[in-house]
Parts: sequence; C-alpha cells; structure tokens
Amino acid sequence: MEFNIKEEELISLSRKAGEAILEVYNNVDLASEVDYKGDDSPLTHADKASHEVIMKGLKELYPNVPIISEEGAHIKYEDRKDYEYYWLVDPLDGTKEFINRNGQFTVNIALMHKNTPVAGFIYTPAHDSLYVGIKGKGAYKVEKGEKNELQVNNSTGNRIAVRSKSHASPEEDGVLKQYGVVNDISVGSSLKFCMVAEGKADIYYRHGPTMEWDTAAGQAVLESAGGKVLKGTGPEVFSYNKENLLNSSFLCLGF
Repeated sequence: MEFNIKEEELISLSRKAGEAILEVYNNVDLASEVDYKGDDSPLTHADKASHEVIMKGLKELYPNVPIISEEGAHIKYEDRKDYEYYWLVDPLDGTKEFINRNGQFTVNIALMHKNTPVAGFIYTPAHDSLYVGIKGKGAYKVEKGEKNELQVNNSTGNRIAVRSKSHASPEEDGVLKQYGVVNDISVGSSLKFCMVAEGKADIYYRHGPTMEWDTAAGQAVLESAGGKVLKGTGPEVFSYNKENLLNSSFLCLGF
C-alpha cells in the first residue's frame, strides 16, 4: 500500500491544533485549570481542545487510518497490534511547560508504518515554529516564514547535550560522559529531538519514563535529518506499538 502524505494539509492541521492551544494559553483563568489523570500526569483544557481538532482533521483527511492519541480512548493491543499504518499523536506535549508558561510545548503528529515513525510534524504554538521530517525526503524547519533544511552536526568531539527541562536524571551524566559532552542545554517537550535534528545539540539521552506518543514525531524528524534513536544506549533501534505503550530509556545521536 502506497501512502499519500498530504504534507501541506497536515502542516495546516498542526497549526490549527496550536491555535486551539493558544486560545487556552492566552486565557489565564482557563489555562490555570488543571486536572490529573490516573497516573498523576496533568491534563488541561488545551490538551482536550488540541485533541479534538486533530482527531477531526485526521479523520477527514484519512478516514480509514487508525489514530492512537494520548487523550484518546484506550485501544486494546489485540486490536492495534497488526496496524500497517496509523497515526500516533500527542495533542500537547510538554503539559508541564504549558502550566509553567515557558512556551516550550508542542503539537506532535506522527505517521507510523509497521511500528516505525515515517513522518513527523512538530509545531510550537508559542513561537510559531514548525518541524517536519518525512522518511526519504528529509527534514526542515519553518520559522518566521523561512524554510530551512535540517541536518545533524555529525560532530566528532566537544559535543553538546540537550536535557529535559522537567525530567533530568543523574543517570544521564554517566551516559553523556562517554560521548565527549562538554556542555548542555535544557529544553522541554519534543523540542529536544528537534535541537539535535537542527544541529544545536549532538546528543539526547532520556532515562526516565515516556510514552510512545511523546517520541514518535521527534524520532521521525531526527532520523529524517540524519540522526538516529536507539533503545537504551543501543545498538537496538527504538520500536513502537508495544503491548505496553510505555517507552524504555533511549538515546538520540546526531553523529
């Protein structure tokens, strides 16, 4: 089956979801209303609004392609394990960044083929920046009306690590020392993948827990820019649509 990636329509959908998020973000009273899910992760009106926009848009564009979304209904493994193509969506990645009002939150939409990300769309509503990666076509960033191709650094030394703004762990230090890291930057959400993809960082190691929808779009962007994402510290590649959608630790390399 040949899949038609409607690139411009998916970019437009990412932006519409971002607009729905900003409507909440710019209403301080509404933005401050936070619920908590069963795993104690935060849920805002913006998560719900973005989810509704994306679900409606994807169903209109691709009525026969299943969707797994963080805010969607749980789909049994028996029903999803044989999906050939499906969407993996995080309507608002970086909810803690949203609550902290630092602007480092994103809309993540990934197209999966046989449990591998093949296209990723990451939109940062607060900064109006968009990252796109499509397997076989490359990756690019659109910001202030300018489109620039993305390519990893392929650095051989004096590397820069990007680390989580909300979830940094001491276990990261030992891994990063092995790769000649001399400095680090801190950023929230899937923007860490994007920092490696555009060469602002060389490595990102995540020890703590994430979910598959947190990483899929970022992996598509990074790999399309020439990087790689490994399970644990490698060499096994990172995989998706597991029975449990909780991710293991992973390592992103831009070299």
